[in-house]
Amino acid sequence: MALKVPGFLLRRLYVKGSMRATADGLALDLCNTLGSGYARRLLPVAVNGVAVDLADCFFEVDGVQHGFAEVTPESPFGLVMNKTSTLVLRGVTVPEGPVTLRLGFEVQGLGDLSFEITDEAA
Repeated sequence: MALKVPGFLLRRLYVKGSMRATADGLALDLCNTLGSGYARRLLPVAVNGVAVDLADCFFEVDGVQHGFAEVTPESPFGLVMNKTSTLVLRGVTVPEGPVTLRLGFEVQGLGDLSFEITDEAA
């Protein structure tokens, strides 16, 4: 049986106040302070309950973008400890007021993990 990680712990990945509208969508920062690991698969992000196509979801680390669809068990995405990465969602219209995002990923030995954050885009 896979160990379950509670959502309140995973929410600590989100850098509070970092959600922002961009010229082509929405971006926010994540910083892994929980422990190093590798995502074998990235799940579609949902913005206010609406799924964003994987082709429009990216992580940016050290100025290099990695598409969600590129992440596989053979080509995992590293969740490096104490490293900030930017989640970029293209084509998302940022609504006024609070925005709720659901993020999820698959980690070997833990299975599918997901969490929600709610913040206002700057």
